[in-house]
Amino acid sequence: MGAGLSGERRKQASRARGRVAQGRKRKRLARAARGWRPGMGSKAKKRVVLPTRPAPPTVEQILEDVRGAPAQDPVFTALAPEDPAGDPRRREDPEAQRERLYQQSRAYVAANARLQRAGEGLSRQCQGLRRAGAQLELDVGHVTRAALPGASG
Repeated sequence: MGAGLSGERRKQASRARGRVAQGRKRKRLARAARGWRPGMGSKAKKRVVLPTRPAPPTVEQILEDVRGAPAQDPVFTALAPEDPAGDPRRREDPEAQRERLYQQSRAYVAANARLQRAGEGLSRQCQGLRRAGAQLELDVGHVTRAALPGASG
């Protein structure tokens, strides 16, 4: 045996390369038949066909479902008030309820008057601070001119 492949082995290797090349050519032709073009490799998204959406339920079906649901179903209990019968305001007699509302109104009016007075006081203080700031700027200008006679303020 010499260096390299014998004649028969070379022929086998050549035939194998030919079969591989033929397989590649077949794949290229099959892709071309499906509309594939070079550069549109596996990165191209494949279109997924989704099942059709079912028809919405009819009014009768919805009503049947609601009527068939138990009273403790979360759909009915999630948004319901806690216990309207147990609310102390509901059991309160009308006169006591009027008195309570009157006292709340008085407290609101008093708080509103305090807030208005506080707002007026803050406005006066703000104006005073602005006047003091303007006076301070004038005084700084006087001091600067006195300390540095060549500076203009």
